Amino acid sequence: MRRWEAVGLGLCFASWVGALLNQIGALSLPGVLDLGLYPLYSLAAALGWVLGNTYLHRRRALYRRARRRILPIYLLAPPGVLYLLRSLAPVEQQRLAPLVPLLAFAVYVVFFLVPLSLAGEWSRPPDE
Repeated sequence: MRRWEAVGLGLCFASWVGALLNQIGALSLPGVLDLGLYPLYSLAAALGWVLGNTYLHRRRALYRRARRRILPIYLLAPPGVLYLLRSLAPVEQQRLAPLVPLLAFAVYVVFFLVPLSLAGEWSRPPDE
């Protein structure tokens, strides 16, 4: 793992911790940032696209076993930033649109998978 990956992974996990602490009530984050839905979904799309391409680039140099280990990290760690940003929204907005974090995750996953499907990574036989 490279240094920039370790730093990014640390930031993503810190975002997950912040979002989870907000959910259990240990932090009071709502109302700090009034981020609209379009910017949140745009960020999810950009994050998915960049990390999908980064994963595609990184997996070319790895063996099959290592590829399986880094896929969940690239797929599940970065959406913590999206969940943290949504938890910063005012409480009223969160109550009116409760599925926004799930939809932002779906946008992230779709844009994460686009570079892999365009490169044909799903159709190639795995190498050892």
